[in-house]
Amino acid sequence: MQTSAPSTSPQSQTLESHSDQHVRIAYFIMVHHKPEVFKTMFQKIYTRDQFYLVHIDRKAKEEITDEIQMYLVRFPNVYILESINIVSGGFSMIQAELDAMEFLLNVSQEWDYFVNLSGEDSPLKSQNVIRQFLTVNKGRNYLFYYDQKFYRPDTLQRIQNHFTELSYKISSFMYKREFMKDVTPYIGGKWVIFTRDTCAFLANNKKVMNFEDYYLHTLLPAESFFQTVLMNTSFNDLIVNDDKRAVIEKPIFGKKQTAEDLILFLKATNHLFIRKINEKTDPEVLKYIEESYDSPLPEIDEVERELKIDRRQDN
Repeated sequence: MQTSAPSTSPQSQTLESHSDQHVRIAYFIMVHHKPEVFKTMFQKIYTRDQFYLVHIDRKAKEEITDEIQMYLVRFPNVYILESINIVSGGFSMIQAELDAMEFLLNVSQEWDYFVNLSGEDSPLKSQNVIRQFLTVNKGRNYLFYYDQKFYRPDTLQRIQNHFTELSYKISSFMYKREFMKDVTPYIGGKWVIFTRDTCAFLANNKKVMNFEDYYLHTLLPAESFFQTVLMNTSFNDLIVNDDKRAVIEKPIFGKKQTAEDLILFLKATNHLFIRKINEKTDPEVLKYIEESYDSPLPEIDEVERELKIDRRQDN
C-alpha cells in the first residue's frame, strides 16, 4: 500500500465542475511486462479522487517489478496487490480479480465501479467522459456474454472436463465430469465493468463459492466464470452485453483491418477503452483517438442495441 504523497503529478486530471456528482472508479490493472506502456496508460486514467490497484505478475522480471513499484510509490491512492503467479488458461486470473475486489472494497466505501485493465490497454476517452457515462448508466454491469451451449458448443470441453492448474501451465491430464446442476453455462470475454454491489456479491456471497469450486478446474475460466455466475443469479437483469472495449483486430487470412474501417467503427460506438495500442498502430487511428479524447460519446440506446444483437444471433 502506498501512502506517501506524490512528488509529481503526471498529467493528473482535474474533473470539470460538479465532479462530486460523477461516480468514482476503482481500477484494477494487471501487468507483467512493458512498464513504459503501462506508465503511458496509467497517466491517462489517473485522477486524485479515484482508486488504483496494480497486480504485477510473480513471473515478471525483477527489474520490471522494481521499476513499476518505484513509479507508483508517488501516488497516495495507488495500491499494489500481493503478487501471485498468473497461469494462462487457469483460475489464477479470476482469483486475482476476486482478491482485488475484496481489497478495494476494504480500502474505501467511496467508489462505485470496478474496471479491470491490462497494462497494454488504453482509454479512448478522458476520465471525465468515462465517469459521466457511468454516472448516467449507474447500476449497470458491462461484460460480454453468450449462452455457451447454444452459441459456442465448440468450447464446452473447457467446462465439461476436469483440468488442473500447475505452477506454470495447465496439466495435460484431464477427465470428464458432470457440469453444475441447474446452471446454464455462459461464455464471453475477460474484460468487465462492475458495480460496487456486484463486486461485494462476487467477493463475499456463499453462492459464489460453489461456482468457484467448480470453475477452479476448468480451462480459460476468465472468459466464462463471471458470466456464468451473474447470469444464473439475481444480477442477470443488470448486465449490458458489452464490455466497452474496442479491439484492433489481427489480420485474418491476409485481410488487415484498415485505419479507415477502425475509425468509422469508433465513431459509431461508445467504447471507453481500446485493446493493444502500440508502436504498430496506424498514425491516423492514434490521431483520431487524440482528437476525439474529450468529445462526448455518441448517444446509443443500450437496450435497443442489445435487442438488435439478440435478433441477429437468433437468425
